[in-house]
Amino acid sequence: MHFISALVIFGILVQLTAADPDSGESPVPVTCSMRGMDLKKESAHLLCPPGCYGQQLSVYGDAVYAAVSSICGAAIHRGIVASNGGPVSLRRLPGQQNYQATYANGLQSQALSKWSTSFSVSKYKTRGMEVVGKPVTTQASAASRRQKKTPEKSTGNKDCKAEIAFLLDGSNNIGQRRFNLQKNFVAKVALMLGIGTEGPHVGVVQASELPKTEFFLKNFTSPKDVVFAVKELGFRGGNSNIGKAIRHTSQSFFTPSNGVRKGIPKVMVVFIDGWPSDNIEEAGIIAREFGINVFIVSVAPPAPEELGMVQDVAFIDKAVCKNNSFFSFHMQNWFGTAKYAKPLVQKLCTHELLYCSKTCYNSVNIAFLIDGSSSVGDQNFRLMLEFISNIVRSFEVSDVGAKVAAVQFTYDQRLEFGLNDYTSKDDVLRAIYNIRYMSGGTATGDAFNFVVRNVFQPTKDGHNKNFLVLITDGQSYDDVRGPAIAAQRAGVTVYSVGVAWAPLEDLKDMASEPKNSHTFFTREFPGLEQIVPSIIRGICRDYLDSQK
Repeated sequence: MHFISALVIFGILVQLTAADPDSGESPVPVTCSMRGMDLKKESAHLLCPPGCYGQQLSVYGDAVYAAVSSICGAAIHRGIVASNGGPVSLRRLPGQQNYQATYANGLQSQALSKWSTSFSVSKYKTRGMEVVGKPVTTQASAASRRQKKTPEKSTGNKDCKAEIAFLLDGSNNIGQRRFNLQKNFVAKVALMLGIGTEGPHVGVVQASELPKTEFFLKNFTSPKDVVFAVKELGFRGGNSNIGKAIRHTSQSFFTPSNGVRKGIPKVMVVFIDGWPSDNIEEAGIIAREFGINVFIVSVAPPAPEELGMVQDVAFIDKAVCKNNSFFSFHMQNWFGTAKYAKPLVQKLCTHELLYCSKTCYNSVNIAFLIDGSSSVGDQNFRLMLEFISNIVRSFEVSDVGAKVAAVQFTYDQRLEFGLNDYTSKDDVLRAIYNIRYMSGGTATGDAFNFVVRNVFQPTKDGHNKNFLVLITDGQSYDDVRGPAIAAQRAGVTVYSVGVAWAPLEDLKDMASEPKNSHTFFTREFPGLEQIVPSIIRGICRDYLDSQK
């Protein structure tokens, strides 16, 4: 922002001159994110507010900082101010090359190849604070009063949490000019994603003769910083070894030390101008094994006379997360690509279709324990099956994804189908529909023991988290608390759903902690429909908590 904007935010009029730092002029309040380039004066005394120390501030260099750096961040890096803020003196300097990345005073500065202007910061010699405040009467201040408060730091689009690696084509196939157009497109996509601390995080790898990680997920958490970093990328050239780059990104980019958050989908967007120089089928397999959703954005595909130079004409289908057209994205050329940015962003934010990620939608085992007692009745039993089907529809059932089982109980128990019996959602839904009503008494405790022994025990060494959803309409004839606790100790998270005459106390005894968020009750069977979203959200919440 411009320097005068900082004054508007603080709602005061500051008497300021372009004084020499040794003149003793009173420091002017600035925001944590204010950059050196936002200050047009050659030198000034500034006052950093408290709280900057815990923020992720963009700082480039050491001692001499690129003007794109946060002023207060540079002051923290130099050890001039601490968590409570404080005054600092700034002096503008000429631009330079090779700003060094160093760690100092709890803050990691970043490397930068060059920038047009620089600045240095030093301690301010206090001679008394003489900041004069009075109500602002300018037109700008009117807008400030309407705003009422300083905007909070953006946390990003919370509905699009994803760890995204953009794998740029930096080969001779694309050339310098189209490489710049590619950077512009990626910058536009990055702006639209809603990058932030609680939203998507973005990093970049450049594919050429040898892959190079340009920056990691942890380096930037604001859109403007990502855009700046993308625009600064230099063209490398060489062969289009996309396979090497995918393998490198899969194995060394998506790690906790590089900023990957647990339980968040991992996405790799691979740009290919023409065709790869190496085989990418094996690299695609490795990416899937690491739970990475590979998207291929192909531009200017090989002409018919060039197909003989392509190792495998079906390379896109073999590299993507899943060959269903969702993970393939084609653009005719690098000119006029703005119209493609929004559709690509929508795909990257559609979490339920990111099959390759290890998320709650494809990394859980869900067993349904269904009351088939005489009090339920055939019609209500059908409503229970519909309730179960609606839950299953939200999960990605496959041989490597979510798994579903169903047990019906009265005095006896009947395994309708196990976790490994069906590997597609359609087959599971068909099996649920075909369950036949038993009718009989109610022995819920014995049913718990049966499920643990016959459903979860055979898969106890699997990677999926185990959930049990109980649906009952009455009181059990046997003890429920002991068997339910035993199931939870065996690693099963229990949701208890009661209908009609089911005792609330028993439902809570069977449910996992916290009881209130794992216990549900409805007076009538049609009310089960309204519970479906809460069960799904609860399972996802518990899954994410287990990944922390």
